Amino acid sequence: MIPQTFLAIIAALFGAVVGSFLNVVILRLPNEDESIAFPASHCPHCQTPLHWYENIPVLSYLCLRGKCGHCKKRISLQYPLIELSMAALSASLIYTYGLSFEFFALFAFCAALLVIIVIDIHHQIIPDVISLPGIIAGLIFSFFSTTLSWQSSLIGIAIGGGVLYAIALGYFLIRKIDGMGGGDIKLLAMIGAWLGWQSLPFVIFASSLGGTIVGLIAMSHQKKGGRTRIPFGPFLSIAALIFIFFSKQILYFFQLYINGEWP
Repeated sequence: MIPQTFLAIIAALFGAVVGSFLNVVILRLPNEDESIAFPASHCPHCQTPLHWYENIPVLSYLCLRGKCGHCKKRISLQYPLIELSMAALSASLIYTYGLSFEFFALFAFCAALLVIIVIDIHHQIIPDVISLPGIIAGLIFSFFSTTLSWQSSLIGIAIGGGVLYAIALGYFLIRKIDGMGGGDIKLLAMIGAWLGWQSLPFVIFASSLGGTIVGLIAMSHQKKGGRTRIPFGPFLSIAALIFIFFSKQILYFFQLYINGEWP
């Protein structure tokens, strides 16, 4: 039997490599004219193609001291952070699910959520090319998963999309302005597909709480009042990531609350 610590190290290295590719996806996907496959990795400033040794996750950034080896311009700290984040998520998945079908499937789901978080922060969009296929992939995942039934996934899609649509429609009818984008609705449907309807109370509560706190802080700094806009996708995605790793504990305390046994 392979030691779990060894598997976690391998998983972390694999996650860092995938994280390097996710940086390319994050940079190019919002631009419809760009391909995520071609051309090869290059400096975003001088466009010089990178050598293999300049493209090693995290290490290349440290060795180059955060600067391009050609034009010497500063490289965004986002690059190593994405690589480290995907490495940490991958290792955590190994510890939580072991080397299983769930590990590989949820690895892809976590990668998608990480891309959504960063793109939504920078561009305030959630690409349909991720969320719509993600809904279908989540439903397919449920037919092979040992932790999720297809019924739970299907109900999660319906409720996930329906709840935010109802909130968005109600906000529009009351305020006569859009308060939530369609991307958020499709993202919650995707989360429901992958994690089941049981995840939605926590995801909605945690994301709303986090969004409210950050929104109030943003309002105080930007001085725009009710016109302050912050992307909601990152909060939904972070709540989903938390549920992936702590679903048993979350559902346990939720059940205690429903039964009136906590707090």
